[in-house]
Amino acid sequence: MQVAIVEDDPIIAKAVSAAVTDAGHDCRWIADGAAAERDTSLIASDLIILDLMLPGTDGLSVLKSARSRGVRTPVIVLTARGLVAEKLRAFEAGADDYMVKPFEMDELLARIEAVHRRTADKPALTLAVSGLHLSLANRRATLDDRSIDLTPTEFNILELLMRFHGQVVTRKMLCEHVWGFDWDGPTNVIEVHINRLRGKIDKHREVSMIRTIRGRGYALTGD
Repeated sequence: MQVAIVEDDPIIAKAVSAAVTDAGHDCRWIADGAAAERDTSLIASDLIILDLMLPGTDGLSVLKSARSRGVRTPVIVLTARGLVAEKLRAFEAGADDYMVKPFEMDELLARIEAVHRRTADKPALTLAVSGLHLSLANRRATLDDRSIDLTPTEFNILELLMRFHGQVVTRKMLCEHVWGFDWDGPTNVIEVHINRLRGKIDKHREVSMIRTIRGRGYALTGD
């Protein structure tokens, strides 16, 4: 299991990292909320341990942002905040479990395993951006209730763009997501697929939903 720890206290982060690693899992540490929001590897993690009191961007905002982008990675909140109202806000934002510091490491490890088992087979969300909906369960796309016929490659490209709505998706990210790490096709193939995708979702629009970010990649907007 790949576990991401979003925690600003290095002592707690190192202790949790060591325990999770000893339990046989891979682990990475992110020290502040703003970095967590930018970190594209969170989408590939199997579980996230999230503090709420983070510098830059608080943990609740990180959680809301992730869920709004369609990130379904299970999240265990680990925080010093123990009020019932705070727990309810976290669960409403999409947390899967909630632990209050100080905590027992054995209990945290047990909860990691329990949450992972409980969420491993959850059905995928339907991603939505400005009338554009993508069902990951049946691989269907609609725009303002109009069905859009996408090829498998176009679907996969649109999925990644929607998951990172408003953020730059690099060509490298698209290659890895669509064709895998060893893909070595022609360099213009992404642009060809992007242009075809634009032709299907930008009908009657003056400005494309898919922006080209020169020298970097593409971004899906709701404009």
